[in-house]
Amino acid sequence: MAAAQGQGPTAGEYIVHHLQHLQNEKQTAVVDFSVFNFDSIFYATLLGIVGCFLLYRAASRATSGVPGRFQAAVELLVEMVDSQAKGIVHNASSRKLVAPLALTVFVWIFLMNAMDLLPVDLLPAIWHVAGPAMGAPDYMRVVPTADLSVTMGLSVSVLLICLFYNVKIKGLGGWAHELVSAPFGTSKNPVLAMVLGVVNLAMQIIEFVAKTVSHGMRLFGNMYAGELIFMLIALMGGAWSLSATGIGLAIGHIIAGSVWAIFHILIITLQAFVFMMLTLVYVGQAHDAH
Repeated sequence: MAAAQGQGPTAGEYIVHHLQHLQNEKQTAVVDFSVFNFDSIFYATLLGIVGCFLLYRAASRATSGVPGRFQAAVELLVEMVDSQAKGIVHNASSRKLVAPLALTVFVWIFLMNAMDLLPVDLLPAIWHVAGPAMGAPDYMRVVPTADLSVTMGLSVSVLLICLFYNVKIKGLGGWAHELVSAPFGTSKNPVLAMVLGVVNLAMQIIEFVAKTVSHGMRLFGNMYAGELIFMLIALMGGAWSLSATGIGLAIGHIIAGSVWAIFHILIITLQAFVFMMLTLVYVGQAHDAH
């Protein structure tokens, strides 16, 4: 972390340092698909494994008697997701895959979002010692959903699932016909039919792109903003001193941090729920014929 002549970093240097990813190459303004954010990959994979383990543990230990608190919580979550899936995806065969997928998406994204509740400098401080000792850069971000590449990867995965169900439900020919006939319909006039086909196809492509981009950007924007606010609150605590102003900053740090963390619990849950619901809606739309 940058510092001038033994002094601590400025507020700007602190935030810029905490917004850098642990990468295989130096970050540039140019999009380079050979650059990987190892911190996001590691934490996303780890939390995915943790989420699957928790669901597996609940399923393997489920009993027909009075459930424990953990089993009851998981059962409530499963029933909530299943009821939402039934109301949106009306194909019972598709729900056998879509409902568990939606449950996995909710749990996974909730766990990734919840990393924002850890103290801002906890894991980066550990990496500050371990990373350079292994010859790695001294950068570490711990909230995968505050990384645009992760959220866009999730939304693109949902897009691929929607394309799969478009072909599976409607057939390749039926979906191809829909691409050139919706939303403005077609015509018996060959010239007008060709014009409408081009316009319809363009509108369909725009719709797919818009849904995918907004799906990923919504989650990223909310979690990135939350991460920045936690950093600003951390700066209040870092500026404390044995003075009236310094003590006031320390107290404000504790109060603001507690209030924002409690409010952020709602945000991380809501964002996981919204992403799950949009996944169900988009998959449900893939089942509907225009």
